[in-house]
Amino acid sequence: MSLIPSFFGNRRSNVFDPFSLDVWDPFRDFTSSALTTASPETSAFVNTRIDWKETPEAHVFKADVPGLKKEEVKVEVEDDRVLQISGERNLEKEDKNDTWHRVERSSGKFMRRFRLPENAKMDQIKAAMENGILTVTVPKMEVKKPDVKAIDISG
Repeated sequence: MSLIPSFFGNRRSNVFDPFSLDVWDPFRDFTSSALTTASPETSAFVNTRIDWKETPEAHVFKADVPGLKKEEVKVEVEDDRVLQISGERNLEKEDKNDTWHRVERSSGKFMRRFRLPENAKMDQIKAAMENGILTVTVPKMEVKKPDVKAIDISG
């Protein structure tokens, strides 16, 4: 259940996520040129959307990066368990003989950072890219169940 009403952008995550470094901004989708430095042409790409789900075995991040090659995307992990996903799409080169009627595809840099929980296996992180979707899988450590020893009752 989301704690954010659907009229704030239909976010599927919990605004009180203790692992996220992102701060929820209720005005993010209400941008104007006076309020933001990003141009409307680049805002869709700069604000790359990433889903984070937890399965019994791993934390799985999925990012939409259409049109990018794997060489144009970086996945890094910092010492303090911070996963960073970044990349850049450059503007298409202009030819002086071309007449542009519409420019809607976005370009620019993006960077998203996530603090991983204590149970993340930092040395076994894997990333794959297919059909414009980057998938980063962070395996989880197995939770050790406490040893239970039966005690005989005398009497």
